[in-house]
Amino acid sequence: MDTLNLKLTPFALVLSILVSIGLVGCVSPAPVLDDNFGKAVNAAKAQQIINPDASLNTDPVAGLDGQAADAAMSRYHRSFVQPVATPNVFTIGVGSGAGGMTGGAASSSGSSRY
Repeated sequence: MDTLNLKLTPFALVLSILVSIGLVGCVSPAPVLDDNFGKAVNAAKAQQIINPDASLNTDPVAGLDGQAADAAMSRYHRSFVQPVATPNVFTIGVGSGAGGMTGGAASSSGSSRY
């Protein structure tokens, strides 16, 4: 079994030390944060909670019975399977046969309603 013997020459050793010291200079220092960092976010989250002890309430939720809730959830899930088709807004009135100058000021009778 051949083993590869790596011998560091003094030049390679000095070069690797200098490169290591140079890379240490590129590292950004950790930011210095004061004691109040994050308090505004925590205060905003606390203000958005209506009842902090809601998880301790073991009473069942009153409202929908099981069949109505199941039907509502089934309808909700089906809405993602085949969404409602939206009409193409670029083809409105094209080729419908309607339109043109009929009635109003452009009528052939020559009389105006105004």
